Amino acid sequence: MKDPKTIQDNSTLEDKKDAVIRIKNLCKAFGDQVVLNNFNLEMFNGENLVIMGKSGAGKSVMIKCMVGLMEPDSGEIEVLGNDILQLKQQELDVLRADIGFLFQGSALYDSMTVRENLEFPLRRHKKKKLAGKTDDLVMEALENVGLANTVDLMPAELSGGMQRRIALARALILKPKIILYDEPTTGLDPITAKEIILLMMSIQKKYKTSSLIITHDVDCARVISNRMVLLLEQTNYAQGTFEELSHSNDPKIQAFFK
Repeated sequence: MKDPKTIQDNSTLEDKKDAVIRIKNLCKAFGDQVVLNNFNLEMFNGENLVIMGKSGAGKSVMIKCMVGLMEPDSGEIEVLGNDILQLKQQELDVLRADIGFLFQGSALYDSMTVRENLEFPLRRHKKKKLAGKTDDLVMEALENVGLANTVDLMPAELSGGMQRRIALARALILKPKIILYDEPTTGLDPITAKEIILLMMSIQKKYKTSSLIITHDVDCARVISNRMVLLLEQTNYAQGTFEELSHSNDPKIQAFFK
């Protein structure tokens, strides 16, 4: 079969209307170290897009550029129809309310109860109009992850899998249009990892979210991805379905699936 490769696309961002994320010719270097070099990406409404790459390949840098936490050297970034590089700080804050983020390691606030952890994004984004009172939104988010009974517990009282579920509830509470998952199964045992994957799929189906998933977990990628991108050699080296990529004859692509 012909190996799936990145298609070089010279069209402008405005030429395509059905993507929720568009990144075109993104470049970022730190001194002499080039991290991203003409990286291209499109994520479409309602899809689960998995990005795989070696440690230090630039995945975290790409996400930071995408949400306006880091400025690229060049390129174009559009999220939910907004040109990220042209937004003012206040406009960025409004946009970020539509982007949920499940951090690697969950990143719950240790000094806050589960309830307070979930209330935090509601306080931070007061201007986003949501149907329901704060208590109702907190309980709805916890019920979505099957942990309504943990509302008054501290993070230290929860298992690693439960902490990951609470972090997902926090990412969901603002009802975002996009969810970014950073290594959602890292550090979890196989059974708990499978539960988290199934929960992610259930959430995507219920809320019709578009999900970008960074993972090294091949099983996670196989189960959850509609499409995959391999970040290699500072760029979008290859893209396609799990089956297409896993059957590639390119040894650099095959290395991801061994």
